[in-house]
This record gives sequence, C-alpha cells and structure tokens, in this order.
Amino acid sequence: MKKFYALAIAFFAFFSAFAQQIKLEDVVNYAYYARSVRGLQPYADGVSYTRISDDGNQILRCSYKSGETLEVLADRTAARVVDAQGNTVSGVRAADLPLSSYTFSPDGKAILIATDVEAIYRRSSRARYYIYNIHNKTFTPLSKNGPQEVPRFSPDGTMVAFVRDGNLFLVKLLFNNAETQVTQDGEFNHIINGKPDWVYEEEFEYNCAYDFSSDSQLLAWVRFDESQVKTFSMLYFKGAAPEMQDNALYPSVYSYKYPKAGEVNSQVSVHSYDIKSRVTRTLNVPLEKDGYIPRIQRTCEKDQFAVVTLNRRQNQCDIYSVNARSGVSKLMLRETNDRYIEVSFYDHLDFSQRQFVVLSERDGFRHLYLYNLDGSLVRQLTQGNYVVNDYYGTDGQYFFYASTDEMGSGHGNPLEQYIYKVDAKGKKTLLTERKGFNSAAFPDLEGGRGGFNFVNTWSDLTTPPVTAVYTSAGKQERVLEDNATLKEEYDKYLKIAKPELFQFTTSEGATLNGWMVKPADFDASRKYPVIMYQYSGPGDQQVHNSWNNGNARGLIWEHRLAQKGYIVACVDGRGTGGRGADFQKCTYMTMGDKESKDQVETALYLGSLPYVDKDRIGIWGWSFGGFNTIMSMSEGRGVFRCGVAVAPVTDWRFYDSAYTERYMRTPQENPDGYDISPLHRFQKLHGDLLICHGLADDNVHYQNTAELTEQMVQAGIQFEEQIYTNRNHGIYGGNTRLHLFRRIEGFFDRHLLP
Repeated sequence: MKKFYALAIAFFAFFSAFAQQIKLEDVVNYAYYARSVRGLQPYADGVSYTRISDDGNQILRCSYKSGETLEVLADRTAARVVDAQGNTVSGVRAADLPLSSYTFSPDGKAILIATDVEAIYRRSSRARYYIYNIHNKTFTPLSKNGPQEVPRFSPDGTMVAFVRDGNLFLVKLLFNNAETQVTQDGEFNHIINGKPDWVYEEEFEYNCAYDFSSDSQLLAWVRFDESQVKTFSMLYFKGAAPEMQDNALYPSVYSYKYPKAGEVNSQVSVHSYDIKSRVTRTLNVPLEKDGYIPRIQRTCEKDQFAVVTLNRRQNQCDIYSVNARSGVSKLMLRETNDRYIEVSFYDHLDFSQRQFVVLSERDGFRHLYLYNLDGSLVRQLTQGNYVVNDYYGTDGQYFFYASTDEMGSGHGNPLEQYIYKVDAKGKKTLLTERKGFNSAAFPDLEGGRGGFNFVNTWSDLTTPPVTAVYTSAGKQERVLEDNATLKEEYDKYLKIAKPELFQFTTSEGATLNGWMVKPADFDASRKYPVIMYQYSGPGDQQVHNSWNNGNARGLIWEHRLAQKGYIVACVDGRGTGGRGADFQKCTYMTMGDKESKDQVETALYLGSLPYVDKDRIGIWGWSFGGFNTIMSMSEGRGVFRCGVAVAPVTDWRFYDSAYTERYMRTPQENPDGYDISPLHRFQKLHGDLLICHGLADDNVHYQNTAELTEQMVQAGIQFEEQIYTNRNHGIYGGNTRLHLFRRIEGFFDRHLLP
C-alpha cells in the first residue's frame, strides 16, 4: 500500500510538472509541431516510397506495406565527390553535403540533390546541385560555374537544364556534363529567361517557366523583359542574426522590379531552342498588350508545348498548343469569367496524355472538366454544391482529386476535405472515410498504372496529422506517422480545453464559420476578454476541421492565450474559400468592405454571449489580415478595444499588379474601390492600434505602414509601432519571432486583461 501511494504521489508530481502554462519560446520554436516523414516521395513503382533518414545521411526506399527499408539509394557518408570525368574532387567531402531536397531522374538511376540552399523570394531559391549516381555512389557537381536555380531533368534523363543569372543553361550528362549557355541576354532587373519575375512567382504561384519537349529534343521557355517595370528599393542595415558587416556605417540598398497596381508589367514572350541544331526561335503566341503567360509545359506530342495566356484583367484564360519548330499556335481552350479566373484553373494542367483536366468555376463551384487535346469537351467529371480543391492526376482510368464533398454526399462542407477518384463517365469513389481534413501525395501517374499506393495525411480539430498509406482503391495499408506522442502531450500534460467549431448568421444574412478556444477552467458565469484572429483574403480559409488551425498549428498559441484568461476565436467572412464562387467573389472590386463588416459582426455576436465581455474584444491579423484588422477597427461601429496589424496593406495602390488587379481591376478603372482602405478611413479608427512591420518586406512594403502612420501623426491619432530591421514579410530570424509575439501578447494583456 505504501508503495502504491508513493507511485501515486510520483505520478501526480510528474503530471503537475507538465500541466503548466505553455511557454511562448516553445510556441515560436515549434516545440509542439507535428512530425512528418522527412523528404517523403511516392516512388515510381507505386508500391514503395522514398524518404530521408532520421540522421539526414541517407535517402531510403521503403515498402509501403511493411515499412521496411528495401534499399539505401544514397548515403553521403559512404560516397565520393567526383568531377565529370570521374576524378575525386579534393577538399569536398560528400558527408558535408546536406540532403536538403532531391529529385529522381526519369530512369531512376540518378538523383539531383540540392545543397547549400539560399532562399531568394517566397518560392525561389538558388543552390549547389549535385548529380548522385546510385550505381557508382558518387556526387558530381551539376555545374562548377556558380549556384543554379530550378534544375529539371529531360524526359529521357540524359540532360539537366537550369537557370543562372537570368539565363537558361543545359548540361548533357552523357558528354561529361558539357554545359551550354542557351540564352545570352539575362541581366538582373532587365531580362529573365526560364524563371518568373517577382510578381509572377508570388501571385501565379510557381517558380519555373521552361520545359523540355516530350522527346527531349527541344527546350521552350518564357522570357520576361522587366526593363520598363519600375524599381522598388529597400535599405539593409548592419543588423544582427545575421549580421551584415559591410553595412556597419552605410546601409546597402536592394532594388528590384515590382509592378504596383496599374503600373507597367514585364513584357513576356515564348522562345524555343533546338538542342541538336542549336537554333533559337521566337514562337507566335497570341497575347494582348500587358497580358500574362503564367504557365508553359510540354505535351505528349513531341514538338508541341501548352502555353497558358491570361489577359491583364484575368477574366479570360487561353490555352494554346504551340509548335516549337514552326512557331505556330492553335487555341485549344478559352475560359472566361465575369469577375476573375483563379490560379487553380491552370495550376493543375497535365498534357502527358491525349486528354487534360481543368478546374473551372463555370457552374458556380470549382469542378473537374475533361478535354481532348483538340479542345473538345469530353464531360464534366464532378458536379454538386461542393468545391474541388486539388487535382492529383490520372492513371488513365481514374482521375484523383481532393474536395469538400462531405463523405460522398454531393454536398459541400467547407470545413473538411476528402480524397476521391472519378472515372471518365463521372462515377466517383470516396477513398478516405475519416471525417476531418485529408490531403494526399500520389506517385507520378504519367503513362498510367494500376494498383498503386498513395500517401494520405488526415487530421481533425483535436487530432494531429496521421500519415498513412492507402491503396488506389481506398484501403488503408499502414500508418507511417501517427503523432501519438504529440496527441498524448496535448491530451494529458497540457492544461487546455478542446477547441470548438461554431456558426452564426450576420445581420446581412451571411452564415459564417468559426473556431473558438476557451480556458481549461472555463466558467460560463464569468466574463472573458476575447482576441479575434483572421486573415480574410480572397479564397483563403482559416477555419477547418483540421489540426492546422491557428497561428502555429494545433492552436498552440491560442491555447497559451486561453491559459492567460482569454477566449480566442477566428471566423472566415465573406470572400473566403470553400463555399463556391458567389460567396468568394462577392467582394470583387470592393476588397475590405464586406470583410471588415463580417469581423465587426463577429465581435457583435461574440459580445452577445453571456460569458464574453463585449467591452474587451481585440482583433489581429497578418498581411491581408493586418489590412482587415485596421479596416474592421475603422468600420464605424466601434466594437474593438484594440488591435494588432502585422505587415498590413494600407492602400491597394501600393500592392502588386497581378494580385490586386485580379480582385480590384486597376486604380484607373476602380478609384472608388481602391479608396476603401485604411489610408482613406483611418480617421474613424476606434480602439488602440499596434502596427508591426519588417523594413525589408519585399511583399507588403514598409511603405504601407510609413504612409499610414504619417497620416495618423499629422491627424493627431495615437498608435504604437514595432519595426524590425532587415526582416521580410515573415518577420523571423534569430530572436525576432519571439520578440514579435511577446510584443503582441504584451499589447493585448495591457488593453484586455483586468
């Protein structure tokens, strides 16, 4: 009995030690981050997958069915670094080359490995790439003439193309890595070949603008002439973490081409290169003045490329079949919309077979449409009041996708996502039956293959991600990672309450979805302060029946705030995604109007609850969420005690052309719509405001904050401001993120806690 009591006391002490307040350091350092399978890629055979070993030294091929390692494909500790002639390179050890990312050659005999990766913008980076020969166990530098960007194998695996300094290069692996410079006119801030400029990369969501032909005889690419685009400049100081010693006395200036709304964009054209004859051609692709070319890719026809064009208003999208030898273009498909066409329409194109699929909203919801290569419609593959969020490809018989179609009912639930397949006759099959949020990774389906496996990741509001193997028929084979330790920590050792989903209807008749986090010792007879979080941008969603809610996932920061005595809530207002075109696009031409009204309505709804102190409600957000924070605080009904705007847009005239004009047209066409902004209604600001911004934000420029705060100063309106030296839109590096969130917490504590 004494032994029992001793064990009980020890257990209680152990539990109490963990049932403590969540530390902010642990939040910002991702101590509660869900585990994933590092570097997981479905393998070409469909029955195995590859991953990076836990120690980061090896690339392993593992069995889907058993999880056992079938072979070690690469081992940097047992490999040599050699030159193109096979001679050992002195001074470079393979063991020192980090396995950051990897890509298999089409025949699976070589691996392209990225090392020393340096980020450029959101989706772009440069790195030193090596070709790893699986048979010889050797690393060979892809090029000895400097870092490379966006390298890509040819379909036959004998060549790799890449971009450096705005030029396109070609390396022939069968000729001792002989390197050819395909273009000669690349120049920073003037000409870019094969890689998108800043605004294309950011707003059309891609980083590679070239491809090989299907027979590996041709290269085709988009050329960006940004010489007439106006330049934006940012100051970099010495700073710290990292320290820029060259700037100790005189700051340096970084200038790059950034087209703001209504201003000149890059002029784009399409070109081809005959690899055998070395002939370069300009291809005749119809494009209106100031139009965009957001995608280029090969088709199954050896000389044909698919080129996507978009008018500047982004309400007409054309897909052309372009002959890279003759330069002749033929229109395959034209899509129009009375408001705008989403990136998803052309983001999932696959022309490797004689049919292709697009995601269109022409019936009011985003669905799959199947076309022949001549542009004739075969059929609409999916239909119903739900949204298709992702298309994974086809095995020749079925088309695999993710949608909000709830458990195969044909009715959408914007909070959830499931994986499906549908055949060419429109018969769909649900492949994942767990209620919540599912996403998938499929092997390369090019060429067709039956009986393969795919990897599904599932979570819900209270369960961290579970990564498992499924057959193409929808049977779960094996769990790869269940995050059981993290779930146990949440359920047993953290003093938190389970988050809740809720719904309410505004005075304007909009039914909105939200999540809420309450203190673990919640008492309905008390009055709690509330912190509202939101993003609110077009097509975005922050509310899901998913683990990936909240600022740091798992709602961990929100649980920390709840431990301090707050209720934390988030609501997706009008303009957000998952509910069809009318709900999302109702904010067209007037961004900020309905979005801010819905956050005010959220505050009014929360304030009506018996356990909420309606006089102690704060709001915050980042980027578009920062914009809408200030918009909501100046909406006119004065429901917020305080708010925090991080990296906010304050006037859409300051933001980039492609994003802003998609939803607002140009300032010249829509001046009244552009005047719906913080810079034009800050006089109605109600509540205390903290603005945080990085001085080196290449996305939402500090100009936004500088111009707004100057107007507020001159109007005698008090506010607080936190500026971060040399930090970009993410505001991180060294101690920066911890400082930021301490600043935000401290601000809310001063204004909302009793």
